[in-house]
Amino acid sequence: MAHRILALAAEEAPERLQEALQSLGESELGDMVTRQALKGRETAALLRGIFKGSPCSQRSGVLRRLQVYKHCVPLVESGDLHLSKVSEIIGLLMLEARQLPGHALAELATLFVDVIKGGNLSNGKSLELFSTVLTALASLKENLAYGKGELNGEEFKKQLINSLCSSKWDPQSVIHLANMFRDIPLSGEELQFVVEKVLRMFSKLDLQEIPPVVYQLLLLSAKGSKKTVLEGIIGFFNQLDKRQKEEQRDPQSADLEVATTPLDQLRHVEGTVILHIVSIINLDQDLGEELIKHLKTEQQKDPGKALCPFSVALLLSVAVKHRLQEQIFDFLKTSITRSCKDLQILQASKFLQDLFPQQYDVSAVILEVVKSSAFGWDYVTQGLVDLGFNLMESYEPKKPFGGKAADTSYGLSKMPAQQACRLGASILLETFKVHEPIRSDILEQVLNRVLTKAASPVSHFIDLLSNIVVSAPLVLQTSSSKVAETFDNLSFLPIDTVQGLLRAVQPLLKVSMSVRDSLILVLQKAIFSRQLDARKAAVAGFLLLLRNFKILGSLASSQCSQAIGATQVQADVHACYNSAANEAFCLEILGSLRRCLSQQADVRLMLYEGFYDVLRRNSQLTSSVMEMLLSQIKQYYLPQPDLLPPLKLEGCIMAQGNQIFLQEPLAHLLCCIQHCLAWYKSTVHLCQGAEDEEEEEDVRFDQNFEEMLDSVTRRMIKSELEDFELDKSADFSLSSGVGVKNNIYAIQVMGICEVLIEYNFNIGNFSKNKFEDVLGLFTCYNKLSEILKDKAGKNKSTLSNKTARSFLSMGFVSTLLTALFRDNAQSHEESLAVLRSSTEFLRYAVSVALQKVQQLEETGQTDGPDGQNPEKMFQNLCKITRVLLWRYTSIPTVVEESGKKKGKSISLLCLEGLLRIFNTVQQLYAARIPQFLQALDISDGDAGETDINVTEKAAFQIRQFQRSLVNQFSSSEDDFNSKEMQSLITILSTLSKLLDPASQQFLQFLTWTVKICKENALEDITCCKGLLSLLFSLHVQYKSPVSLLRELAQDIHACLGDIDQDVELESRSHFAIVNAKTAAPTVCLLVLGQADKVLEEVDWLIKKLASLRSDTSDPSQAPNEIQALEKGIILQLGTLLTVYHELVQTALPAGSCVDTLLRSLSKTYAILTSLVKHYIQACRSTSNTIPGRLEKLVKLSGSHLTPQCYSFITYVQNIHSESLSFSEEKKKKKKEDEAAAVSTVMAKVLRDTKPIPNLIFAIEQYEKFLIHLSKKSKVNLMQYMKLSTSRDFRINASMLDSVLQEHNTEDAENEPDNNQSSTAEQTDENQEPKKKRRRKT
Repeated sequence: MAHRILALAAEEAPERLQEALQSLGESELGDMVTRQALKGRETAALLRGIFKGSPCSQRSGVLRRLQVYKHCVPLVESGDLHLSKVSEIIGLLMLEARQLPGHALAELATLFVDVIKGGNLSNGKSLELFSTVLTALASLKENLAYGKGELNGEEFKKQLINSLCSSKWDPQSVIHLANMFRDIPLSGEELQFVVEKVLRMFSKLDLQEIPPVVYQLLLLSAKGSKKTVLEGIIGFFNQLDKRQKEEQRDPQSADLEVATTPLDQLRHVEGTVILHIVSIINLDQDLGEELIKHLKTEQQKDPGKALCPFSVALLLSVAVKHRLQEQIFDFLKTSITRSCKDLQILQASKFLQDLFPQQYDVSAVILEVVKSSAFGWDYVTQGLVDLGFNLMESYEPKKPFGGKAADTSYGLSKMPAQQACRLGASILLETFKVHEPIRSDILEQVLNRVLTKAASPVSHFIDLLSNIVVSAPLVLQTSSSKVAETFDNLSFLPIDTVQGLLRAVQPLLKVSMSVRDSLILVLQKAIFSRQLDARKAAVAGFLLLLRNFKILGSLASSQCSQAIGATQVQADVHACYNSAANEAFCLEILGSLRRCLSQQADVRLMLYEGFYDVLRRNSQLTSSVMEMLLSQIKQYYLPQPDLLPPLKLEGCIMAQGNQIFLQEPLAHLLCCIQHCLAWYKSTVHLCQGAEDEEEEEDVRFDQNFEEMLDSVTRRMIKSELEDFELDKSADFSLSSGVGVKNNIYAIQVMGICEVLIEYNFNIGNFSKNKFEDVLGLFTCYNKLSEILKDKAGKNKSTLSNKTARSFLSMGFVSTLLTALFRDNAQSHEESLAVLRSSTEFLRYAVSVALQKVQQLEETGQTDGPDGQNPEKMFQNLCKITRVLLWRYTSIPTVVEESGKKKGKSISLLCLEGLLRIFNTVQQLYAARIPQFLQALDISDGDAGETDINVTEKAAFQIRQFQRSLVNQFSSSEDDFNSKEMQSLITILSTLSKLLDPASQQFLQFLTWTVKICKENALEDITCCKGLLSLLFSLHVQYKSPVSLLRELAQDIHACLGDIDQDVELESRSHFAIVNAKTAAPTVCLLVLGQADKVLEEVDWLIKKLASLRSDTSDPSQAPNEIQALEKGIILQLGTLLTVYHELVQTALPAGSCVDTLLRSLSKTYAILTSLVKHYIQACRSTSNTIPGRLEKLVKLSGSHLTPQCYSFITYVQNIHSESLSFSEEKKKKKKEDEAAAVSTVMAKVLRDTKPIPNLIFAIEQYEKFLIHLSKKSKVNLMQYMKLSTSRDFRINASMLDSVLQEHNTEDAENEPDNNQSSTAEQTDENQEPKKKRRRKT
């Protein structure tokens, strides 16, 4: 039959063809088509023949055509045909479909919907036909039967799409359907239906099938609904990431029904999706704009949704395109700093923590992206690197004008900007570890910035470089040319940068000989440079090389200051280790350094400070270094035993024209000799038993130095100040050459005395004679010190007022203090009694300890040996703290006879030292606080450090200082020491940071602080300030301080009296600390400051509330959270209103209190207004009525605040009028000073009354929005508000007449006075009489 139809079709005989087709039944026609298709022969020709014999003008022809279509669709989807055959059939059917009449198209479209609903699509090829059918339908103008009614083509298509999107889809066919919809013209509403349906299907698809579906969706988004597409994709992957994280956190809780997606598979799929989105954004820029816009709006509502690892990775991938880069980085930087600020606000307030238990941290999310990028996300890495550098440059440490940069490399980074900079460094370091290809690029960029930003602080880049090198030193070998290029610029960099840079790249020097050689060449050139900084850089570099290239036979150093990673050790093993070459190399360097001993004092100083470390790390260089030092000291040492003084000081200075400079830092040279000798005797000497010849040679150094130091000691004790040309009559002014010379001599002599004190104490082995020598040396030191202090006091010079930095080493200070105060050994008693007999010496020992701790706090290191070794510094701190703590607690200040001598008592110095130490430990050794507290607890001995309860240990220390504070309160007025009490309060607040706010100890401490403030009428203003600040800082960590503020405000009111003198106040007091001396301005300003902080918190909450409301389109979604927030806000504001109610009725003195209160009131009204605006918005979006709580708050503001505010304004204007009239009286008495006096008072009055108009405006804005809210909520809130007419520009006619009469005699400058007083009178007239009795609140 098929052959016949084909033949007839070819013969162009339509009538016979129609007859032949009519003779076929429906099933026969279908079978014929199937057979022909399966044979693969002339299927298309057969179909054409059938269509030729079935004209659309005849009903039978249309039916036959429909039969063919209905038969071909399942045939195509059956999978039995070859794909090329399928395409051929579909192509033909698509061509013929447009000729079908409307009802046939409708029937065909309905058939397709049924096929899709039945899940019978296998390859989706037939959907190409469906899209043609729907497109044809949409263009029909005729009405089609649908159900019981009729619809036109467009509406019929809409109904079909609606029906299709609300039915169940087979997951296999999602991609085909998504592809199909691209070819159909869709309205915005239909597109939204389709997109939402495809997004809903994501969860039912296999993970591997998602990227192609996403791609189809993105192509579809060219028609519209971009926001929905992006939101859906980001939301889906965010959920997957969260689920993955939860399963990792708690593998047991993973739902067995939900198959866990392997992490690597998920990351690869996410990577593919990101690639698809980026490729589409390259074609469609609007999609990129939409992405940023969507994330910005989302971030305002819920940052956790907006910035998840997936969306951040997506943004960074898009950022590679320069057009969007700036927008994206600005958005990310803003998000990071906002997140840091939010965390900061939350950590500071227990009230907020209760409302927001968990807060989103964007830093963790970005570091998560770095970790995920290891799964082949190469397109994210460039964005990560750019972001890292962008953050480090935008938030780098700032250099104060004319000062040294604040170095944040040690200490806690508390500020959001510092945290952002630290995050940038972490991103770069982690990216460096994860991605090998980009390592050299990161390294090069870091080195470039170290060079180009030499003028601004680069410590953060050097820290990053150091971490990079430690993580992979061998990587540097590939970039060794870049490192060598950096070395060429060393002589142009500041010395701090040079030292940091060399320390950072030091591991590379052991691995790469070429780099080492290039560095040596640069350093040797620099030694002969004209620039002092270049020569200092050369010394720093050479010392570093000497420390790190050990000669075979050198002792192993246990105090290695550079942490060496495993890779670095490996690199050392592989490096060619030639000790003979190292020895020659080191001796060559020493030869270069020998030249430096004839250069400026600064260069020599660096050498002397560096030699000790060189010997400790490279002991084979001992003889060479000792020889250099010996030949150097001999130039200044006078060997004759009776010659005084023992050293030639005149050789240490150099004159250039009128100026005199220090040429040889002699004290530093002696200090270096003393430390090297001590080290040599304690280590090398003990190890050299066998090597006799060397020993003999070395003994010579040993003995030479010892004899020399003993001789110098003996003669220094005998020397008088006149021997050094220094006595009380000498000139010490820095303006004359003689004065400068004398200052240099004095500092050198004092330094030499200190060095000898340390030397004699160390070798003395507790012998009485040696300790007498120590005291003799101290006497010489002390005389000079006193003279310098006296002269400095007379000159009032800030330069000379600074005490010279002590030469004692931190280790020695801790040993000396322990011996002086804590050594109870019987055998040492007699010798130590010599030192203990001198109070001056004891005070000196404690003050040096104080100076060392201060240096450690400010710079992170101290002078002298091991000064840069954090571990040694920590141990010394613990020892010093133990001694100072014992000394302070066992001998109170009152017991000491401080009256006889000028200067602070030792106990007070100990207390200052403890305060500094507690600060320093929290800054530098935050991670080691448990060990620090353990070391202080003497009763524990050496208990194990396994589980140290920091809160318990800190509470124990707090109790000791609490006792001291209570003793201060109970002491008589004569014994009261304000300075000591301030220090005690500061120590208590520092230690309180170590307590866990949830612990019992914290609550006890808070209760005790409240009790102290309630029971002690303290009149010292500074101590009162410290104590109240402590109370507030503790209270905010326990609960909101508003009730506390109310009690304090009531006390201030009772203490200062009411603005209406007729009102009698109840004389009751909560806090004795509020009294006539402290109430204003001290306590008042502190209360207002704390109230402002509460207002800031409330303001922050209102913003969060607005974002929560806009996020929950369905009001039933998060009502509990919103209600809890609203309740918290209203309760806080309600209690604050009662605080202000008390303060605005208080007769505050003119000045800072009034000014601050007026500003604070303006802020309160502004925040009340923003709360009212929030409820206006809420009433718009939902039909909710306003809560009763808000009504009460508005009522309270109307009855307890606004009327009192207007009375207070009148009071303020009156007190200013009085001050003006007072100035007029003075003017009449003193005519000549009248202009100056009046203008000063006028300026002050104008300045003080400036906040008044702002306050009136704020009140009226509040009332304006209350009217709006009343209309919206149908609740009359204005019934509680009494509108006032107290305005700044009202004119009082009666006052105006009297002013005009006086105009001839008055100066023009008095006009503002008239305006002020007219306003005052006007407000008096308009104000209703105040209640005479005070309300109890």
